Amino acid sequence: MTLIKSISGIRGTIGGKVGEGLTPLDIVKFTSAFGSWAVKQSGLEKIVVGRDARISGSMVNNLVIGTLQGLGIDVIDLGLSTTPTVEVAVPGEQAAGGIIITASHNPKQWNALKLLNADGEFISDADGKEVLDIAENSDFDYADVNDLGTVTVDDTYLQKHIDAVLALPLVDKVAIAKADFKIVIDCVNSTGGIFIPALLKALGVKTVHELYCEPDGKFPHNPEPLPENLRTLSQEVISKKADLGIAVDPDVDRLCFVSEDGNMFGEEYTLVTVADYVLKHTVGNTVSNLSSTRALRDVTEKAGGVYEAAAVGEVNVVNKMKETNAVIGGEGNGGVIYPELHYGRDALVGIALFLTHLAKFGKSVSVLRGTYPSYFISKNKITLTPEMDIDALLLKVEEKYKKQPHSTIDGLKIEFDKEWVHLRRSNTEPIIRIYSEASSEQVANSLANKIIDDIKEILQIR
Repeated sequence: MTLIKSISGIRGTIGGKVGEGLTPLDIVKFTSAFGSWAVKQSGLEKIVVGRDARISGSMVNNLVIGTLQGLGIDVIDLGLSTTPTVEVAVPGEQAAGGIIITASHNPKQWNALKLLNADGEFISDADGKEVLDIAENSDFDYADVNDLGTVTVDDTYLQKHIDAVLALPLVDKVAIAKADFKIVIDCVNSTGGIFIPALLKALGVKTVHELYCEPDGKFPHNPEPLPENLRTLSQEVISKKADLGIAVDPDVDRLCFVSEDGNMFGEEYTLVTVADYVLKHTVGNTVSNLSSTRALRDVTEKAGGVYEAAAVGEVNVVNKMKETNAVIGGEGNGGVIYPELHYGRDALVGIALFLTHLAKFGKSVSVLRGTYPSYFISKNKITLTPEMDIDALLLKVEEKYKKQPHSTIDGLKIEFDKEWVHLRRSNTEPIIRIYSEASSEQVANSLANKIIDDIKEILQIR
């Protein structure tokens, strides 16, 4: 069993012993800490709660809501929802914060509490540490019987979220409807099965073939939207002669596409394509994390904007976007952040902007993909001994490549013209993850292997 306590929340496998898995006692403790912190920070006594459809969701939801009531906090319960919908609802309800019950792309045995501040954004590093300290010290008090919180069930935010997406100036419902797209969707039997068909209908898409849209939490495949998990979607796109396929993860903040020929569009290119469309109509800058494709930088600079890289993690990307006044940003895992709507990864707004772009482009998805620079990312890792000083090791690699442009805001990223390699240490294991990107798989792998050889040489490993 696994329990991971991080600045952004608590994540773990259901069951086991207290402190070793995500048990009811752990859920109550961390909910108590977050609720106490949120009320103290904002002066408000209301929290929004929503969940994905995974099997343990109802159990965790009941514990979270009961605990918040016990603290004297009123709860707005969105029920089956999405991460971006809760992010929209928190400021909409003038709440102290939000709790999203989801383990995102993790398998069914996992669940988690994702924590939002009063702006509907993930809490900061400093705030996360404060919440963890409150939990560790049980520094919270529960309300007297006459002061218990109330619960309001609100199922209106599905429509409110969709309405907000359709109201965006760059979303063209008429163009999408006129294009008469035929689309296959894979919603991995979670809440995307509720939200994505409703969004597509609102956008005027008449032909939608649904795969795994029953929100019962019985994931039919690994829920992470990677190519190896989307073979059925690819086959259905071909057999239905569809224009494209759409896949989302269980909490609907990651998004990827399949071209009409069944080939993967590439989740790295979800953000690139949406950013290209936004930049054609809005002058501005972009942000992604250090491990995301260079293609976003190419598209941004071509449009006359400035690209900036942030440390890995949505909260870091959002902070950099605010700092640089970026008009679009996100992560290479298919996470689109469009601040015109809100500062959070949102598959719904990504779909609406992508389909508008495709409709106006007037050609196939594969042709659209061919208009962007083609890069390949290789993902590797090297396992070290627990006693190894990884920070010292990274300093030695940095010294070796000090003449190359490089960044140390998150591990070590070294640039070689249009190629790069990014070394990040694991927070839980004695591992260095090595990401590299180049114009071909062979070159990307060679670049990664070169860095791995450098590490072995420094460590005198044969």
